[in-house]
Parts: sequence; structure tokens; C-alpha cells
Amino acid sequence: MASAASVTSLADEVNCPICQGTLREPVTIDCGHNFCRGCLTRYCEIPGPDLEESPTCPLCKEPFRPGSFRPNWQLANVVENIERLQLVSTLGLGEEDACQEHGEKIYFFCEDDEMQLCVVCRAAGEHAAHTMRFLEDAAAPYREQIHKCLKCLRKEREEIQEIQSRENKRMQVLLTQVSTKRQQVISEFAHLRKFLEEQQSILLAQLESLDGDILKQQDEFDFLVAGEICRFSALIEELEEKNERPARELLTVRCETRKCRKPVAVSPELGQRIRDFPQQALPLQREMKMFLEKLHFELDYEPAHISLDPQTSHPKLLLSEDRQRAQFSYKWQNSPDNPQRFDRATCVLAHTGITGGRHTWVVSIDLAHGGSCTVGVVSEDVQRKGELRLRPEEGVWAVRLAWGFVSALGSFPTRLTLKEQPRQVRVSLDYEVGWVTFTNAATREPIYTFTASFTRKVIPFFGLWGRGSSFSLSS
Repeated sequence: MASAASVTSLADEVNCPICQGTLREPVTIDCGHNFCRGCLTRYCEIPGPDLEESPTCPLCKEPFRPGSFRPNWQLANVVENIERLQLVSTLGLGEEDACQEHGEKIYFFCEDDEMQLCVVCRAAGEHAAHTMRFLEDAAAPYREQIHKCLKCLRKEREEIQEIQSRENKRMQVLLTQVSTKRQQVISEFAHLRKFLEEQQSILLAQLESLDGDILKQQDEFDFLVAGEICRFSALIEELEEKNERPARELLTVRCETRKCRKPVAVSPELGQRIRDFPQQALPLQREMKMFLEKLHFELDYEPAHISLDPQTSHPKLLLSEDRQRAQFSYKWQNSPDNPQRFDRATCVLAHTGITGGRHTWVVSIDLAHGGSCTVGVVSEDVQRKGELRLRPEEGVWAVRLAWGFVSALGSFPTRLTLKEQPRQVRVSLDYEVGWVTFTNAATREPIYTFTASFTRKVIPFFGLWGRGSSFSLSS
């Protein structure tokens, strides 16, 4: 028969953490803990230090929404069965085990009337035709149901705890991403602030120089004009004096014609400098445009922290210990063959693939004479053995940088016309939209964009050829 300890242990499983009594109208909150509906309602009515904050679980202190109570009917049935088990379990030879009518110990349970009976009660005529069982046998199905319910509840609690742990990790990742973006914004604005201060100093110095030259020419102009005025004043006085002479003397006087020098206040050279001054602001306009484009890009795409997978690397590629750099070598490495490794194409994949979102990474390329480097993404089921055809139909979206030219590896390779040969290539993947974009990481010059429809995992892809050629990764 059920012992007092076992029944008490079961009853403890269904106690309310607030009132310490048996759960009444049990409800479950977001963290997975259960409470009496009345107890939890009264708990939520108690004001906290911050009226705007959500209440926290009395046990684990996780916040929950007051309106998110979920009735736990299965737990309510467990509570009911435990209470019934407490009624049918024998707890010893005390008064509680004795029949109140006959004073005899209770041994039996009448399933028809749901009554506990002693030997005298069982022999009575009113129960003679009823189904009779020993107390422990009668309680066994209830105990079994309780154990099943407890097993289910514990399993659900573990699942909720796993969800909580997984979501907490996800939130930590998001917080890290936000912190990274915050640092990016601070860094970019610090760079812009420094550039603006430098441009301000340059432009103000140029304006100061123009201001000094204008004042200097103004002084020279005033001096020249004053000299001309004095010269003309003297000529006027001389002519006025001659005009007063008698006619006989006036006929002997000859007037000398003199031209006036017309001074110019602003020299053509200075005027051209003033007109050309707005051109000095063009670098500022270009920098602002580049700043806005870069800021938008960095906030829109997540930096992909890539490492190379040595299990996929061709034996002619030497990988660094930190898996961030690869170099081509004609000497084969002692690499065991496996299904993931490229055996003919001198290529290597990143360690992890991408199944969604927007990601970007930078490949720094150092080519020896005649060497080449291929960068892009491939489908996870790309061919690893034998000849690898580098085209979208085979699950490869990539560009090849060779000595002196760049090619987009489409259905037919296309040589691209660029302003300069990139030494750093930024690869940007928008999985949902299906864009694989390549840009010059130093100048932000667009290189090429593939448009695809991704349904499977894609993996960053790299290829090398030519002794001494190498590449390194950064985000």
C-alpha cells in the first residue's frame, strides 16, 4: 500500500510556490513555472519599484506578461488524482485507517460506490454484488496516471527551459551584433569628424589666403588710384592757370594730351581663384557620399566571421594555423582523402555555411606573376571530386582575379572593365533576395553581381593558382 512518504512526495510536486499549499486552478507563465491562479493574480497586483517594468517570476525572476497566464488542465487533473490517492492510501494503523462505523482497519475499495471499506463493510449486503479491490490495487491506476502526467510535465518543463536557454543565447548574439554596429557607427563618425576637421582647416586656410590677397590688392588699388587722382589734380590746376593768361601768351602754349590709366581692383588671376573655390569642396562631397554608402552597407549587412575548413582544402593549399589565410604550393600536403575534399580544383571552403540573412566578408589577395584567385559562394552539394565547372548552373557564383584582369564566372566567363585591379574584394550575400555582390573593398567600386534563387545552404568559396599566390580573410 502507499506509504505516507510516497504520497507526501507526490503532493509536494503540486504545491504552489507562493502559498505553499496544493495548487488551485493551476496556471503556467512564460518561464514554465506553475502557480495558483488566485495567488499569481494577487502577486501581480503588488506594485514593484518600477511601475513600467513587467512582474518577474517568484522562483526564477524571469519577467512575464500579467495577461499571459495559461490554464494547465493536465496539472489540475494530477492534483485531483493525488488528492484522491491521499483518500484511498493507507497511512498506518492510526485512527485515519479505521472504519468510522465499525472501528476496523480499512482494506478494500468499492469501485461501484467509490467507498473505502473494512472487513465488516465488505460483508454487508449492500456491497456484496459490487466490484471490490484492495486499496493499493485500486490506487495503482491513479498512481500510474500521476507518474505519466508528472513525466509529461517534467518533459514540458525541460523543453521550456531549453527554449529559454536557446532564446537567451540568441538574444546574447543579437546584443553582440548591436554592440558591434554601435562601435562601427562610432568609428565611422569619428573618421568623418576627423576628415571634416581637416577639410575645415584646409578650406579656412584657403579662404584666409584669399582674404589676405584681396586686402593686399585693395591696398595696391587704393594707392594707385590716389596717385592718379593727385596727378590729374595737378594737371587741372596747370590748365586752369594757363586758361587765365592773355590770348597772345595763350597762343604760344601747347597742351600735352595724357591718357588716364584705369586701375583694376581685382586681378584676373585672383578673380579666377575666387570662382574656382567651390571646386575645393568636391573632395568633401565625395567623402560624404562614400561615408553614407559605407554606413548604410555596414548597418545593413552582418560581418561574417569566416574560417577555412581544412577538411575541404586541396592538398596544394597551405592553410595558416588560425585558418584565416591560404597559400598555393606545388608541393602536395599529406592530407587524407575524404568526401569533402577537392581533389582536382585547388579550392577550399569556409567551415560554416549560410542559410539566411545578409552577410559580408573581405578577401585580401596577393597574386604572384601569372597567378589567379577565385572568390564567391557555392552550394553545399557542389562537386568536390574530378573537374569542377565554375558556373552558376553547377552551384558556383564567383569571380576570378588574375594577373591584369578580372572575370565574372557566369554561364560564359565575362572579362570585366574596372578602373583598377582590386587587391581587396568584398563579397556580400543577400540569401533571401538571391544576390551575390562583389565590390572593391578599398575604393567601393562595384565589380559584379550575381542573381540567384537559393534553397539550400551556400558556403563561402575560394580558389588559388600560381606559386606564391595567397589570400587572407577579414570581416
